[in-house]
Amino acid sequence: MIKKNNNQKILFEVELNDLIDLSHPLCILANEIDWKSLENKFLNVYSYFKGRPAKEIRLMLGLQYLKYTFNHSDESVVLTWVENPYWQFFCGEKYFQVKCPINPSMMSKFRDRVKRNNMDSFLEETIKAGLNLKVITPKSLEEVVIDTTVQEKNITFPTDAKLYYRMLLKLVIFARKNNIALRQSYVRLSKQAFFMHSRYNKHTRKTKMARKELRKLKTYLGRTYRDIKRKYEWENNSTAKYLLETAERLLKQKKDDKNKIYSLHEQEVCCIAKGKQHKQYEFGNKSAIATTMKECFVVGAKAFKGNPYDGHTLTDTINQVEKIIGKKIKHVSVDLGYRGHDYKGEAEVHVIQRTRYRMEKMRYRKKRRSSIEPIIGHMKNYGRFGRNYLKGTSGDEINTILSACGRNLKKLLKAISLYIWNLLYFQKKLVLFQY
Repeated sequence: MIKKNNNQKILFEVELNDLIDLSHPLCILANEIDWKSLENKFLNVYSYFKGRPAKEIRLMLGLQYLKYTFNHSDESVVLTWVENPYWQFFCGEKYFQVKCPINPSMMSKFRDRVKRNNMDSFLEETIKAGLNLKVITPKSLEEVVIDTTVQEKNITFPTDAKLYYRMLLKLVIFARKNNIALRQSYVRLSKQAFFMHSRYNKHTRKTKMARKELRKLKTYLGRTYRDIKRKYEWENNSTAKYLLETAERLLKQKKDDKNKIYSLHEQEVCCIAKGKQHKQYEFGNKSAIATTMKECFVVGAKAFKGNPYDGHTLTDTINQVEKIIGKKIKHVSVDLGYRGHDYKGEAEVHVIQRTRYRMEKMRYRKKRRSSIEPIIGHMKNYGRFGRNYLKGTSGDEINTILSACGRNLKKLLKAISLYIWNLLYFQKKLVLFQY
């Protein structure tokens, strides 16, 4: 790790302390986060003796936080960092920088490094900052609301014709790279059949003709698949084995099968129906979000592989929340989707039903149970939770955790801004009162 010597000043560079307003919400938040603790947790993913010197961990952590707080891509967060001195102060810089600190590709490499470690540390530090700033109280951590949602993957809407055509092109490209003499490539014919299938389906509504073109595409894929399998020793080549097994799964899968392939580059994606009128099917994974009942502060975020039943995710979600906050939860409020859950811990689970409650506390829980819904909506619409661009099941976990961190940091910045505004307002009012 590079350690900067901060004792001696640089003559021709501008200090950030002289350039920015230290009462800015981002500066106050930067001082409340325990960066040393985070650095110690992720030091073991670096080596002092291999490769070139690494960038500072605080810089990489700060860029990840800023990306998910302000909804930027890897490229745009690095470019904006150069223009914004407050972002540079947040990431631990002492002097104003005029060059990009890293290549944007290092953002994904850093995420690949830390995914093996405890990703919950990112969320844990935001909760500690919330406690330090008194945005949340220790007592409010004892009662949480949990709900599940679908985290959509960055894939196009899957159709059989599209999958057959893309798989055929991949096989033909592989054959040309490895000098496999195919009997026929079917590139031109498959492109024409794919075009006509789309035309018959969408515009003319000729379903029989569309099915005929779909059968053609399947036939072309099957012929190319069998031709490569005959002429190439694919057992010793991992790429060929992967392509041929994928093609075989595509050719064999039927409409009502389980574990179908919906995307060639994201084969873990599953089809989830949540009963929404505007979107009947969503393609991605199921994620659970936990918030405090009073302040709606995110204290848990866990991604699950596939589409498990909501009640079967409750145990893992509660265990994650208790591990992050470091204390036991007393009450958990969930909706009717958690009926028949398998949780057997100490926390009391309240399945909120559509009935009138006589007890004042149960009426309060029924009213506050739905407070988690707009939080999930804000994470999807104004954060990076609506569409996951990170690859694989590890990408699902990372994006879920960091989206929750971004939501918490945005809430902390708003609370600091409101406090500063009220302070200035009352100071101004006091001055007017004195006159």
